Amino acid sequence: MSARDLIQEALHSLEANKGRSLLTILGIVIGIASVIAMTSLIGGIQNSLVNSLGLNAARMVQIYSSQELTESDIEKLQKLVPQIEQIGIVDSAYTEYKTGEKSYTVMAQGVDSDMLDAVGASKLVAGRTYSQAESQSGSRVALISRNGADQLYGNEQDALGKTIKVFNGEVQIVGVIDGGSDSMGSLTLYMPRETISGLFGDENPSFPSVTALAAEGTDMDELCKTIESKVRAMKGIEEDEYDSVSATSMKSAIDALNSFMGAFSLIMGAVASISLLVGGIGIMNMMLTNVSERIREIGIRRALGASRRDITAQFLAESSALCVTGGLLGVLIGYLLAWALAMFAAGSGVLDELGASGQITPSFSIATALLAFAVSVGIGVIFGFYPARRAAKLDPVECLRYQ
Repeated sequence: MSARDLIQEALHSLEANKGRSLLTILGIVIGIASVIAMTSLIGGIQNSLVNSLGLNAARMVQIYSSQELTESDIEKLQKLVPQIEQIGIVDSAYTEYKTGEKSYTVMAQGVDSDMLDAVGASKLVAGRTYSQAESQSGSRVALISRNGADQLYGNEQDALGKTIKVFNGEVQIVGVIDGGSDSMGSLTLYMPRETISGLFGDENPSFPSVTALAAEGTDMDELCKTIESKVRAMKGIEEDEYDSVSATSMKSAIDALNSFMGAFSLIMGAVASISLLVGGIGIMNMMLTNVSERIREIGIRRALGASRRDITAQFLAESSALCVTGGLLGVLIGYLLAWALAMFAAGSGVLDELGASGQITPSFSIATALLAFAVSVGIGVIFGFYPARRAAKLDPVECLRYQ
């Protein structure tokens, strides 16, 4: 029997039992759709969380020393470690901003214009970044994240030109940047370091930290070790002393996040795969029923010259057709379901609590669809093999006598 004949017979069998076929493939549809939806949505959330850390998050290094690093120390460190592309001090201060009945916790980040790229705050959505001249003069300008702009003003364009009270003064929003990890009720503003000093002063001091941006292709673990060694040598700090030095890379945090989300995706996929097992059992049950109902047909086919291999191939083709149909429907429904869940999660504010941006794009790939398709075919072959072999082993004479 040719492949074309097998396909025609399989489709004819499905058409002859439409109701039963639809109910049988429902388990496959649910299983594939669940796997596609969960893996796509989790992948989208993972990408959003990584993006919220900043454009160059994987290359960022936070440097801490119990003996405060000065500007001259930083310049010297950059010369000693050529893998450092940019390095500078970032000031942080916290305050509260009230508008109407709403109150927001504001983290003001003092970042000079030449360090915006290093902290991942240079990818503009609207407006502009502040200039070097504005940084040096301590202009009352600031950048806000897309999520923060959406919280306060509803969209990015409406945020431009608005002013926000920050402790002892106001700053004007001149730009909206992509990313940011603002959750509901919290805002992050980037402004020049001189602006931070002017706003907060000595009565509410900021907390300086040193941030470095590594060159592309740098081994981050080795770089952190090198930085710690150089800082210890500069400040005369021994490893066994009470004073401490540390250099931590955001890459380790991103790797940990990817590992966690990967494990979570695997668990969710395993849970959703139970539906595939149930669907496979349903396929086997239906095919066994088909064999019982078509015993006389099997006998006639054998009498007309069909071999056991032909009978096996026929029933395998039917079970595979059921699973492939369920797989295709499952991929489509899973993709649509992932988008629906993403929009629901974004609208409900759940993603903001996780620190992800409000816009989530499900991570759907052709490889995932092909894998789902292959799994569908595999289920059809595995769970359809026993009924097919049982049909093939029937005695043709007994089959013809069957009423």
